[in-house]
Amino acid sequence: MYTDVVNNILELIRKMYSMDKSLDAKMIEKSMNDVCHMLNIGLVEVSIYQTMRAETLDKGDKHFICRDGECDDEVFIRRYVLDNASVIIYKFYHRADAEPWSDFYRSSIKLVSDIVFVFNSRERLRQLADRFAMCDPYGYRNLSFFAIFIDKAVMSGKLENMAVAFFNLKHFQAVNNQFGRKIGDVVIKEFSNGLSQIVGDTGVVCRVGGDNFITAYHSDLMDEVLSYFSGTAVIYDRELGERVNVSASAGVLVIDKDFVYNDLSDIMDKVMPTANVAKRGEQGDVVFYNKEIIEGRDKVVYVQQQFTTAIEQEEFLVYYQPKFNVFTGEMVGAEALCRWLHKGCIVPPSDFIPVLEQDMAICKLDFYMLDHLCKDIRRWLNEGRKVVRISFNLSRKHMMDIDLLEHLMEIIDRNNVPHEYIEVELTETTTDVEFRDLKRVVGGLRDTGVCTSVDDFGIGYSSLNLIKELPWKVLKIDKSILPVNSEDERSVMFKYVVAMAKEMGLECIAEGVETDEQVDILKKNGCDFAQGFRFARPMPMDEFEKKLTYNE
Repeated sequence: MYTDVVNNILELIRKMYSMDKSLDAKMIEKSMNDVCHMLNIGLVEVSIYQTMRAETLDKGDKHFICRDGECDDEVFIRRYVLDNASVIIYKFYHRADAEPWSDFYRSSIKLVSDIVFVFNSRERLRQLADRFAMCDPYGYRNLSFFAIFIDKAVMSGKLENMAVAFFNLKHFQAVNNQFGRKIGDVVIKEFSNGLSQIVGDTGVVCRVGGDNFITAYHSDLMDEVLSYFSGTAVIYDRELGERVNVSASAGVLVIDKDFVYNDLSDIMDKVMPTANVAKRGEQGDVVFYNKEIIEGRDKVVYVQQQFTTAIEQEEFLVYYQPKFNVFTGEMVGAEALCRWLHKGCIVPPSDFIPVLEQDMAICKLDFYMLDHLCKDIRRWLNEGRKVVRISFNLSRKHMMDIDLLEHLMEIIDRNNVPHEYIEVELTETTTDVEFRDLKRVVGGLRDTGVCTSVDDFGIGYSSLNLIKELPWKVLKIDKSILPVNSEDERSVMFKYVVAMAKEMGLECIAEGVETDEQVDILKKNGCDFAQGFRFARPMPMDEFEKKLTYNE
């Protein structure tokens, strides 16, 4: 009878590990109860310790395999140490109403202990494997878990009327900078837990990586979820009640009865491009999927695929927009602007510049532009023309390049262009790190004799510190604060920006000048230089060079 019972346990375990889904742990438990009764065991206690030190402190997980009556003081103990130094201890308690254990009973209990140990060890390994497969190293459910959740929703017919949101925590680097990465991790976890409470058991929140997450939830919860994304106070220190406001940008896909699902890519291919649009803030922080977004993504992919070939075949052209002295009418400079001649047509900058800004491709284009305008300047000088200073815009992406100054000067000097003919336009910064990098670059260019200008001043969160701390030569006022007429409420702001710039010894130029009335406003306020359609539109190189007279 004992042999039959033990063989029954072994057969059940074998079937469980052959993935027989009809079996469960209760069947193992019943067979163990039969063994315990036969071997006069009243209770089996299992203690699991992660380390040997945890064992000495008795800090571990304890549970019971079977119970079969009252126990007396007789105990049989088996201790196992695993390769990872964790410890498992089995305590077999003698049943009070049974005869004492003989040597046969003890050897039989030892065998049962070994069987249970193997079973428990394999089960823990299986659970650990499931955990690693379905969770990331930080304990968040991962994309594999999300895929299984969606598959189950499809099989149960619950996918319809659900929504999926791919979201990113906004400006989270600022949280890490201010509070440290450790608290940042707490904030991410608390934000994720808060959203999990909202979506409930019928939804799921999974981490894709960093501060990027994906969630699925019933559409009825849409308002509550979007409100959570718009801004939530997250507690990071419960003892002190310290908290920080966290918001998210999100791309949302609402799944209806017409949605065709084959695999997870059907969802990801729609929700991720939508999330990218939301992250850029072009259509708000929360964007719902529509077909136009996918068309836009296809355009992005096309530009990225064509870029390298376009550079090699020199499809990018330098156009020049002149700058004028409003008092004398003299052309005093120009800005080099990029145009893409692709398959016989000019591609507007708005169709490719934002795409290239998404990665470091824009830096390659900037260097290309500088090289080509330097070649033009060198040729004009060789022809004896009166050359004016030419400016070109440098993307903020370059601030990551510690050797940027050397790269710029290599191009300028390789083309043998006197430094005074080059002006580098740089835009405002948003972080202290960017400001330090910008200060380093502007200072370095000044030392080489290359002119620098603040581009689009006034279009963002302009800081007086930006022009006070950095050695600029030119302040370029964005058209957003250029008055349309003398009654325009922007007149006061424009007046004092010009006065401040001139007081600081900066050249002041207004861009976007389109009317005679605006020219009069510039003259009235002492703004010497202008750029805009009122004077000249951007023009091809050969047309612009005709405006450069020859030295007498």
